[in-house]
Amino acid sequence: MKLKDLLDNIDYKCISGDISADVNDLIYDSRKVVCGCAFFCISGAVTNGHMYAEDAVKKGASVIIAEEPLKLAGDVTQILVKSSRAALAHMSAIFFGNPAKRVKLVGITGTKGKTSVSYMIKDIIDRSGHACGLIGTVGAFWKDNKVKTGLTTPESYVIHSLLRQMADDGCDYVVMEVSSQAIMLDRTAGIEFDIAIFMNFSPDHIGKGEHSSLEEYRKCKQRLFKQAKIGIFNADDEVCDLFVRQSACEKNYLFGSYGETDLHVENIKQWSSKGVLGVSYRLSGIIDAEVVLEIPGRFNVYNSMASIFACCLLGIDTDTILKALKHVRIPGRVELIPVSDMFSVIVDYAHNEVSTRSVLETLREYNPPHIICVYGAGGNRSRLRRYDMGEVTGELADFSVLTCDNPRDEEISDINEDIKAGLAKHNGKYIEIEDRVEAIAYAIEHAAEGDIILLLGKGHEDYMEIKGVKYPYSEREAVIKAYELVKGRR
Repeated sequence: MKLKDLLDNIDYKCISGDISADVNDLIYDSRKVVCGCAFFCISGAVTNGHMYAEDAVKKGASVIIAEEPLKLAGDVTQILVKSSRAALAHMSAIFFGNPAKRVKLVGITGTKGKTSVSYMIKDIIDRSGHACGLIGTVGAFWKDNKVKTGLTTPESYVIHSLLRQMADDGCDYVVMEVSSQAIMLDRTAGIEFDIAIFMNFSPDHIGKGEHSSLEEYRKCKQRLFKQAKIGIFNADDEVCDLFVRQSACEKNYLFGSYGETDLHVENIKQWSSKGVLGVSYRLSGIIDAEVVLEIPGRFNVYNSMASIFACCLLGIDTDTILKALKHVRIPGRVELIPVSDMFSVIVDYAHNEVSTRSVLETLREYNPPHIICVYGAGGNRSRLRRYDMGEVTGELADFSVLTCDNPRDEEISDINEDIKAGLAKHNGKYIEIEDRVEAIAYAIEHAAEGDIILLLGKGHEDYMEIKGVKYPYSEREAVIKAYELVKGRR
C-alpha cells in the first residue's frame, strides 16, 4: 500500500523521504524486518525500539515510524508521530482493510471472568448457526483454526490480521478479551466494538511494567467503554457506577441481583450429581428463563448472565442460548474431567493465592467430604507466591499432593519446600510426588465417594517447562492416563 493511504487520519510529520513510498508490511520487531516494510520504533518496558531503527534501515525498511527525530543514512522516509503504538494500531486497521467493521465485535474486560465469558458467547453463537471467532488468553480460534498469540490481547497488528482472516473465512461475529494492559498500550486503539462488557474490578496488575496505581488500572479498563456502541455492566460490582458514569456508549445496560437491573437474577442453587458440579438460577428482565449450568460456582452465574445479555442483544433466540450454556466447558477454568461418577476431577488455571482461594471457596460450597489438591509452583518466579498457595490450600483443602508445575531452572524439591512452609501455617497434610501423572493417580486412588480432586496451575497450558525445554503436556490427557494407571493397578 502507499504510505500516504496508511497515514489517513493520523497526526504526523514527514521529516524525510516521500509519503508516496510503497509499504509491503508493518513491522515492530527489528528481527523480522523485510525489504520495503515500515518499521515502528516502539518504546517498551524492557527496550526502546528507536535503538534499532538504523539496523532496520540496513535490513531494507523503507519507512521509519518514530516518536523522535533520528539520524538515519540513505533516503529512508521518516515519519514522526506522538505514539508509535497508536500509529501501529490505526495503520494496521487500514493495512488489513478495516476488518473490525466486517464483523459484530464483542469486547470483554474485568479482573476475572474474561476467558469464561468469551467461551460462553462463542459457544452460543456457534450453536446458533453463525461462525464466531475468539481472541483471548488461550489463543485465537475460529472454525477449525487455532493460533497461539501469547497474550490475552495481542498486539494491534496481530489483532487486525486475525480479524481479517476470521472475516475472510466467514465469521459473522468475533469475541475478544480486552486486558487493561492492551488498552494502556493502544493495542485496541481505533477499534469500535458493537458491545463491551464490564465484569468486575479488583486490585491486580499493579507494579513495574504493568500499571502504576489502582486508579490507572481502573481508568484503562474504563477506556473500553469510550469505543463501544453498547455497554453491559455487572451492577453487583462495587465500582460499577464509576464505569457507567464514564461510559460513552450509546446505550448502557445493567445485570445483577441487587436493585433495578435490565437482567435480574434470583434463586441461585448449587447442585451436584454423579461427579458433576453445577449451578442453576432464575432470570427476569430482558428475558425470563431458568438457567442450568454444568459447571460450578456463583461466579459462573455472573459470567453466564453477561453472555446471555450480549447474545440477546445480538438477536440470538433464548432456546439456543440456554441449550448452549447447559453444556458449555471453559478449558482450564473449573473444568470438569469426567472420569468417574464417584468423585469429581476439576482442572483450574489458578496459580496464585487469590485465584486459588476463589476456586477452593467455590468448591467448599458443595460440601464435599474431602478436597484433594494436586499442584506445584513455577520456578524462577516469586517464592512468596508458593508460600501463599501452600497457606491457602492448607486452610481450605483436606490434603495436598505436591508435584511438578513448570519448574524451569529450579529443582522441584526446592520449590516444594517453599510451599510446605505455607502449608505448615495450618498444619496442612501433604505428600510429595514429582511426576505429575503419578501425583494425579495418587489422588484418584485415594479419593472417596463425593470427593473433589482439584488440579491447580496448569489449566489450559499445553507444555511443561523444565531446564529450558518446553515438553508437550495436557492436564486433561494426564487425568485420563492417571485414571487408566489406577484401573490397571486394581
